[in-house]
Amino acid sequence: MSLFLPGRVVVFDYGEVISRTPHGAWDALVAMTGVPADELLPVYQELRHDLDRGDLTVLEYWRAIAARTGRSWSVADVHRFWAVDFTGWFEVDPETLAIVEELHDAGTRLALLSNAGRDFGDPYRWSPMGSMFETVVVSAEEHVLKPDASVYRTTCERLGITPEQMVFVDNRAENAAGADAIGAVGHHFTSPSGLRAFLQDLAARTTEGAPA
Repeated sequence: MSLFLPGRVVVFDYGEVISRTPHGAWDALVAMTGVPADELLPVYQELRHDLDRGDLTVLEYWRAIAARTGRSWSVADVHRFWAVDFTGWFEVDPETLAIVEELHDAGTRLALLSNAGRDFGDPYRWSPMGSMFETVVVSAEEHVLKPDASVYRTTCERLGITPEQMVFVDNRAENAAGADAIGAVGHHFTSPSGLRAFLQDLAARTTEGAPA
């Protein structure tokens, strides 16, 4: 079945939907920083919200991790950590990206909405993956994180659509629910096969003209 959804825009989250969880990069960071995983990763995750909201630069983010873990890192150290962390997030799940490509090739409009730092904006837009998205919205550039309603509304405005026309895919249930709350269709992503089944069902109902 063609994944064509006329009159709708499918908006994708990036991390752990299109990208894989960067376990290898996290293991490398533990080795590079000398901070045990059970100490490093909780702080890495907690402070990520401030980075993704645009409240911290990359250097400030790593310096904050250093302060919390009792370390001191030079700019050269931080750049090494950043390079490993950043590139780790660009290993994509080929099954999910194949679905994105099928949607694109069928003529379905696509966009990306990601909680991410400013450093991800241009790579998202100019990567091969990014060629399939007509709009890319990055939380740090907007100073707001999903599931705040305003970031979904901003995405709709840039696409020139109503919330009811947006289909939003995210691996976090609260972010999918945030899209539902403004009248969009949210899908909690758990696997590429589940996403494909959801989109096929929605495409069938959309084509038939039935309420979705």
